[in-house]
Amino acid sequence: MEIINLAAYKFTSIPDPDSWRPAVKAYCQQLGVMGSILFSPEGINLFVAGERPAIDAFIHYLRTDEMFEGRFADLIIKESVSEKQPHKRIVVRLKSEIITMKHPMVVHPLDERAPSVEPAQLKKWLDQGHDDQGREIVLLDTRNDFEVKIGTFDDSIHFGIEKFSEFPQAFTDTANEIKEEFQNKTVVSFCTGGIRCEKAALYLKEKNVPNVFQLDGGILKYFEEVGGAHWTGECFVFDRRVALDPSLNPTEQEYEITAKPSRMEEYYRWKARKESEANS
Repeated sequence: MEIINLAAYKFTSIPDPDSWRPAVKAYCQQLGVMGSILFSPEGINLFVAGERPAIDAFIHYLRTDEMFEGRFADLIIKESVSEKQPHKRIVVRLKSEIITMKHPMVVHPLDERAPSVEPAQLKKWLDQGHDDQGREIVLLDTRNDFEVKIGTFDDSIHFGIEKFSEFPQAFTDTANEIKEEFQNKTVVSFCTGGIRCEKAALYLKEKNVPNVFQLDGGILKYFEEVGGAHWTGECFVFDRRVALDPSLNPTEQEYEITAKPSRMEEYYRWKARKESEANS
């Protein structure tokens, strides 16, 4: 059975996101779509999976249903394929942010996007060793430390954070050194699907870091469009696939993952079940 894995997010103002939860969950259950959908007053963030007809129906629902008032008509999606359903159930949650940063943004993604670079353009810059203005490229990994250890861009830098809400403080702790490192260079922030690096790029602009870009669509879009050029390892994903290779295939590697339990709760529950099944 071919399963389509769907990832998408969008910053858009939602006055009463909690009112959508029952209908969205019921429709996903009807379709057999499983995964996680997060609503907040600032938008939507989702990772879901299902068979092709169900996923197509779900995308059409988000883009056209009157309840959403056109907010997701231009929703950009990323797809990958797996042989098994990587999620156990459908969860529709409400939070204050679609990705938790816990920092009051001077410029919010609802109002302005940081400049972005397409995957093919980034590959061109990395191939030639500089951007189109001749500036050296600095790749900033905005993900958690355990994700970085599974795979990242060659020669990228990161802050060793355990969760994204630590990013602002990690920058503050090393601000002088970081600003010196970034001086006269082009900084490209990146993450799995684009949402963390979008907030991170705006935060860096707020802190007067010049020449900051976000990798449009994140690592998954980069893999989809240009493959694994300038990348070493695989890309961690928060479901039972654990990680994807640059061809977007689920990993065949065994990883020893260290993270705070709150970030990995579902993964460890699944791992414990698999070990129990193997021993029974």
